[in-house]
Amino acid sequence: MSDIVITGFGAFTPLGTDAPSTWEAMLLGRSGVHHLPHEWAEDLPVTFAAETAGDPSDKLDRVEARRMDRSTQHAVVAAMEAWADAGLTLGDDNGIDRDRLGVCCASGIGGMQSLLSQWDVQKEKGFRRVSPFTIPMLMANAPAANVGLRLGARAAIHTPVSACASSNEAIAFGLDMLRLGRADIAVVGGTEAVVHPLPIAAFAQMQALSRRNDDPERASRPWDVDRDGFVLGEGAALMVIETLEHAQARGAKIYGTLAGAGISADSHDIVQPDPTGRGQAAAMTKAIKDAGLTPRDIVHVNAHGTSTPQGDVAEAASIAAALGDSADQPWVTSTKSMTGHLLGGAGAVETFATVRALSDRRVPGTINVENLEPNLPVRIATETTSLGDGDLAALNNSFGFGGHNVVIAVTNAHQNR
Repeated sequence: MSDIVITGFGAFTPLGTDAPSTWEAMLLGRSGVHHLPHEWAEDLPVTFAAETAGDPSDKLDRVEARRMDRSTQHAVVAAMEAWADAGLTLGDDNGIDRDRLGVCCASGIGGMQSLLSQWDVQKEKGFRRVSPFTIPMLMANAPAANVGLRLGARAAIHTPVSACASSNEAIAFGLDMLRLGRADIAVVGGTEAVVHPLPIAAFAQMQALSRRNDDPERASRPWDVDRDGFVLGEGAALMVIETLEHAQARGAKIYGTLAGAGISADSHDIVQPDPTGRGQAAAMTKAIKDAGLTPRDIVHVNAHGTSTPQGDVAEAASIAAALGDSADQPWVTSTKSMTGHLLGGAGAVETFATVRALSDRRVPGTINVENLEPNLPVRIATETTSLGDGDLAALNNSFGFGGHNVVIAVTNAHQNR
């Protein structure tokens, strides 16, 4: 079975409008969280979020952008960057067989902004004013479909929807697609754009969001004793993956290897994770085994780390359970401390950060940790930390409402940057 390598990245996040600026901001420990500059936010219980660093429509044709939900705009912009980063030119055949090109792009919620805005139009102005593009804008598979149309992908187009584990599941689907011989190259990742009054109010009613309205940049603080909930974010990350033979045949640069994936389900509660951490640990163990690794090989874990009172401690325990005697070895970090929680786009942004950590041998620190939770069984990186030489392997964790657990394993094997 061929190794699957990563040859291109694209990102549009609260930290930057492309992958390089996002990565640089992570290493510098910048926060992408700010007060919302919208009149509609003034009366909400939470008045801040992590909106993207720019407007994705600025990078698209004006007419085309108006026919896409913001989540799709994020995905298309990130996909085009990833395609170019992989040394491929839009509109050229690049020697790529489109029948062997796939797309797996996830969204946890989909085109919710389009749905709600058009409902407002119908209520206020009547059904004749509703956009005829509403359905293609709101459907959850719109980001994947639009990326596939741009690239002419004909092998398959997939849209996993598994809450906050969605984009890691899309990456796992892409890995399987290439391993099973259904494609030679694929664009995989995820997107989300639901910074809107309804989800903010709904998450706040669940007591899930931080309420640090007086200090939003320091609101996301995984593993800090005073954490009080997650920060809603938006954005996308996509990456190009290929069989090693396909990448080498076209002389592509290689960031690293997509080595394995592990998937499990808690079957515990629609919202709360299993307090034993059994499902999370099982997904990590499966990913390590699928990648042909051992717990001792793992030098870094980009954790789900949402900054919730219960979730962070439970995840630390599940990492320790999965890694056993090696649990004190890897540097564990949460880049959500900077980006907020991108829901269905989170895993893709964090897998990007995990691969870059190995390729650059630097782990971004978890910011805003002023009073670290005592007696954690893992080693938390609270500042940018160097990794050693040689072969490196890491995990990225994503856990979603409904008990979805998806863990991606990556290594720096075949890196030739």
